[in-house]
Amino acid sequence: MRTSGYQGKPQGRSQGSPARASAAAGPFTPWRETVAATVTGLGYELVDIERVPSGTLRVFIDRVPGRDYANGAGEFVTVEDCEQVTRQLQYALEADTVAYTRLEVSSPGLDRPLKSEADYERFAGQEVSVTLKLPFQGRKVWKGVLVRAPEGGGWSLELSERKSSGKSATKPAGKTGGKVAARSAEPVAQVLGFTLDEVREARLVPVVDFKGRKSGDGGLVDAVAAESAATGVDGG
Repeated sequence: MRTSGYQGKPQGRSQGSPARASAAAGPFTPWRETVAATVTGLGYELVDIERVPSGTLRVFIDRVPGRDYANGAGEFVTVEDCEQVTRQLQYALEADTVAYTRLEVSSPGLDRPLKSEADYERFAGQEVSVTLKLPFQGRKVWKGVLVRAPEGGGWSLELSERKSSGKSATKPAGKTGGKVAARSAEPVAQVLGFTLDEVREARLVPVVDFKGRKSGDGGLVDAVAAESAATGVDGG
């Protein structure tokens, strides 16, 4: 679920230099640096980039908290924000002769990914779904309220699930990633401790009734964004 974005077709030379198509390989590529510099230069946060094998380049942006924008106040990305970034990216990608068939710029959606330590700091106190690289207690996906670990050496989830227990127990992470501490109260509130290195993916849990965290378009579902969630992409 995302704010409706803006789609642009490549202009001029950006329609295709095969030599530059190899820039998609590897985590540090010229085209990625171009996108990042353009988005941040306009005052937005670059949340994620997806390069689809068909040639579509998807860019997800967010507003920086506390910053004033010409397109209006508020924390949510607007269509006008997406249009502005799209126009500037078209010029920048053309200058670098980056090959792509279509450019899509949109908000990260209600299920916004958490990519950096700064993201975790920003969304502490909200419900998050974490997928571990290695399973812990037979599962990789855990959901709960994100909090900074008491010892300051990582993060914790106050798990949404609760179960009864007659005594307290703490299980270390070991090689499986994560640790769960259970208190003696009934029902027991469990806490999953983890570090960012143990996380494959983390996302905000959407507030489906829109009474808490809401999208800027009033909760409309972007069909393009929904399709992207189910499409394999080359994150190179």
